[in-house]
Parts: sequence; C-alpha cells; structure tokens
Amino acid sequence: MTWHVAVEDLRAYARGELSPPLLWSADTHLLACAQCRAVLAGVGDPATLDAGWERLDAELDAPRPGRLESLLVRLGIADHTARLLTATPVLRRSWLAAVVFLLVATVGAVYTAGSPTLFLALAPLLPLAGVALAYGPVMDPTYEMAVVAPLHGFRLLMIRTVAVLATGIGLNLLATLALPSYGLRALAWLLPALALTATGLALTPRLGPVLAPSLVGLAWVALLAVRAGGDRTPVPFTAAGQGAAAVLAALAVGLLLLVRDRFDFFSRSAA
Repeated sequence: MTWHVAVEDLRAYARGELSPPLLWSADTHLLACAQCRAVLAGVGDPATLDAGWERLDAELDAPRPGRLESLLVRLGIADHTARLLTATPVLRRSWLAAVVFLLVATVGAVYTAGSPTLFLALAPLLPLAGVALAYGPVMDPTYEMAVVAPLHGFRLLMIRTVAVLATGIGLNLLATLALPSYGLRALAWLLPALALTATGLALTPRLGPVLAPSLVGLAWVALLAVRAGGDRTPVPFTAAGQGAAAVLAALAVGLLLLVRDRFDFFSRSAA
C-alpha cells in the first residue's frame, strides 16, 4: 500500500458520517488493508462498525446489472422490473439469433416461392412460442425465485409477455419490411399473432404453460389447411379470418383478465 486512510476519516467512517467519494474510497481500501482495518477497530464503536461491515458486504454481494438492465433503468423502468425483464429466458442471444435466422430463411423462401403464405403462417407462432418459453416451471430457470417473490403472478406474466411480444413482433415487423411488394397483405400475421398469444395465455391456468400454447399452435396449423374459395387463400388471411382473429383476441384478453388471480394459485401449485 502506498497510502492509508487518514485517522480522522476512519473516525468519520466509524460514525457513519463519511460522505462519498471518500466513503467509496475508504470502502475499497479497507478490503485490502489490514493496517487500516486495525486502526478502524480501535477508533470505532463496535455496533456501528458491525452495521458498516454489513452494509459493505451487502454492497459487494449485490448482483451487478448488465448493459440491457442498465439501459432499461435509464429509460425510467423500475430496478426490480428491469431485473425481471432481463431475466426472461427467451431474451437471450441464442434465442434471438435463432428467430432472426428463421425469419431471414422464411423471407428468402417467400422470394423463391413467390407467395408470402409461409411467412404469414410462421410469424404468429413466434410470439406464441416466445411467451410459452418465458414463463413456467419447465422452461424458466428463475421460476422458483419468481414464485417466492412478493409479486403477483399475473403481473410477472404480463411483464415478461410484453417483453417477449415487443421483441418478437418487432423482429416480425422488420422481416415484413423485406416484403414491400405485398403491401398490407404482408401484415396479415399481426392479428393472428395477438389472438394466438392471448388465447394461449388465457388457457394457461387450466392447461399449463406448455400444453396450452402447444394446443393453440396445433389449432393454428390445422386452420391453415382450410382454404377459402377463389384464389385458395388460407382462411386466416382473408378478410373474414382477420375479423375473426380480432374478435378472438378481444375475447381472450377478457378471459385472461377474468382468470388473472388463478396465476398465483397455478404458480404455487406447479412449483
């Protein structure tokens, strides 16, 4: 050590009166300097020193926020909410890279086939799968901690759902921009995506976080096989299909609000 904390500063530190930045400097120095710790032990009140060491231990043990979490906090999101958002399992580089690759490959297939049907069929499934992987004891490594946290299960679900939907739908919209020749038709996936996700969430308390979205996804695949007359467009992408998707999304949101209290019971019974 080339320097030591002044005795007067150590006395102020022991009384809890040392202010930043001297406080931060003293904290860091005391961790590595046995001589200053010995001086501090001689000038400070034991109870005050114990409180100071507990504060220092808590500060050192606190998890360091990542870049995304720090950015969310700067944008005005509460610390605990930012932590829950960044802990969402699907918001990982591997997941995002897989989704981007899948969308790019699908857009390439659209140009090859000359029809946006493949993209329109796939795009609604990505947000549904993302929400399914963001919540539940099977997929979420932080699930047990979330269950015992003093947080309403429905609120946790909504926080993660918004994060996943914003990410998934944002990526889908970017992929849609690569299909300018199809105009508004390239956005025909949006209402089905909202309907599928809301329906999967509404059924989760009864069927579970894996079975509910799985059945909804299978129903979507089966519906794609139903063709409308004329140009043989799949029913979900017709005007009637879009209207039905909007109605289904509204009904599913209403049902989700009615069963929101069941998410607490569901969470604790599944843990």
